[in-house]
Amino acid sequence: MAGKLEDQVAFVTGAARGQGRSHAVRMAAEGADIIAVDRCADLESVNYGLATEADLDETCALVEAQGRKVVRHVADVRDLAALTAAVEDGVGRFGRLDIAVANAGIASYGAGADLTEQQWDEMIDVNLSGVWRTARVAIPHIRAGGRGGCILMTSSVAGLRGIPHAAHYAASKHGVVGLVKVLALELGAEGIRVNAIHPTNVNTGMIRNDATVELFLPNPDKPRTEEAFARIAQQLNVLPVPWIEPEVVSETVVFLASEAGKYITGASIPVDAGMSQRW
Repeated sequence: MAGKLEDQVAFVTGAARGQGRSHAVRMAAEGADIIAVDRCADLESVNYGLATEADLDETCALVEAQGRKVVRHVADVRDLAALTAAVEDGVGRFGRLDIAVANAGIASYGAGADLTEQQWDEMIDVNLSGVWRTARVAIPHIRAGGRGGCILMTSSVAGLRGIPHAAHYAASKHGVVGLVKVLALELGAEGIRVNAIHPTNVNTGMIRNDATVELFLPNPDKPRTEEAFARIAQQLNVLPVPWIEPEVVSETVVFLASEAGKYITGASIPVDAGMSQRW
C-alpha cells in the first residue's frame, strides 16, 4: 500500500535526534524522501549537549531502513546561506520539495530580568529567526512544484501561554505563531499550508538533562530522582502523563502534511496533554 506521503520530499531541521529524527523517520515510513539538516554542535547559552554528526548519521540510517532516500547536511538554522545550499542540494537530487518541518530549537532558563543578552539573542535567532529562515529557503522550491505543499513549525505550549523562567523561549514560540498566521495568508492561494504544532514536554534531550531537572526540582536538599521529576512534570498536564514521546508529535506532523490535513492552515495544533489549559 502507498504511504500517506508517497514520493514526496520533506526538509527537516533539527533532524539529528529527538523530535526531528522522529519526524524524519515517520515521514519516510509514509513514503517521503528526506533532506535532513542539523547544526551538530553545542551552543554556549544552552546547558545541555546538542546533537552530533553521529546522531545525524543514525537518523539517516533509520530513514534508509524505511526504504527511502536521504540527503544530510550539517547546517545551522542561523545561517541562511548554509540552509539554502542544503535545500538546493536536496532538491537537485530528488527533483522536488513538498514539505518543510522547521523543528530545530533550543531551551535555556532564567528569570526574565536576569537573562543575559547572549541567552536572549541565541534563543530568538534559533527558535524564531531560524524557523523563518527554514521557511524562507523552502518556499521557492515548494512553489516551483506547482502542487501546493505544507510548512510545519514547531512551537510549544510556551507559544500558547506563559512559562516562568523562560521569557525568551516563550517569546520565540509566540513569535512562531505570528509567523504561521501571516505565511498562511500569503501562501494559501498557491495551496501551500502553514501550521504550528504545540507540544507539551517531550521525552528528548531538551528536557532530559540536569538543567531542566534542576528547574523542576530546585531544592538541592531533596533527591532529584526520575520519579520526583516525573511527578512534578505530570502536574503541568491535564492528562496523567509527565511528558509525551516524540513519535506522538510525529503522528500530527504526518496528519497535517498528508491529504487528511489539506484544509488546515494558519492553525495552532496543541499536542500537549492539556497543558495549555492547566492555568
